[in-house]
Amino acid sequence: MELDKLLRLMTDRKASDLHLKPTRPPLLRVAGRLMPLEMPPLRPDEINEMIYRILTPQQKARLEERMSVDLGYGVHGLARFRGNIYFQRGTLAASFRRVPFEIRSVGDLELPQVLLDFCDQPMGLLLVTGPTGSGKSTTLAALIRHITARRPVHVITIEDPMEFLFTDDVASISQREVGTDTISFSEALRNAMRQDPDVIMVGEMRDSETVSTVITAAETGHLVFSTLHTNSATQTVDRILDTFPSDQQGQV
Repeated sequence: MELDKLLRLMTDRKASDLHLKPTRPPLLRVAGRLMPLEMPPLRPDEINEMIYRILTPQQKARLEERMSVDLGYGVHGLARFRGNIYFQRGTLAASFRRVPFEIRSVGDLELPQVLLDFCDQPMGLLLVTGPTGSGKSTTLAALIRHITARRPVHVITIEDPMEFLFTDDVASISQREVGTDTISFSEALRNAMRQDPDVIMVGEMRDSETVSTVITAAETGHLVFSTLHTNSATQTVDRILDTFPSDQQGQV
């Protein structure tokens, strides 16, 4: 079984996710429900062959070191996929989420048009929050697409993994992937300050160092976009504060 064939089948059936796990047939998430494909259960060696074929040497090393690795994978003419490879019970397993090539607009997504007002701000911090699968990355991509089409600025994105692929328009855009183009979010953010950015998009604020650098960037004349796994504005502020020691929370 080839991974590309499973990803094509996933796309044909309009599934959002594909799960690969030993002793089970491939599972597709369709309309929120996991459904097994009508095929024999996968063997560990079959999953190993599918997965290791698409990993770069750097990704293989990261998988062996951390027992998990995120990656972006594209199938020509079909879509891009955000994948996570991990170990469970001593064997490899994987999940893939479909990311369409086409970046939809705020209008296409039926989002409030007031969001576009944020795209015209000269500086500040805009966070898109919500649970997994709620559309945070899709919303951010729509906002960045709006900026690149209308503002003559330099946009830098820092992602892990890279999902949507942007092209230069009125704006110039540089996309950096953690593990491929930079070693970490915080390192890429520090470097970004020397790359003359106007707009910075950070895929996710994961630790206090990244949060601190994001806040500094927003305070020093940049427009910064990022995401958090929170469910309300109040919870978002609390989550940011909780990433810092108590003696620093007042300043933050």
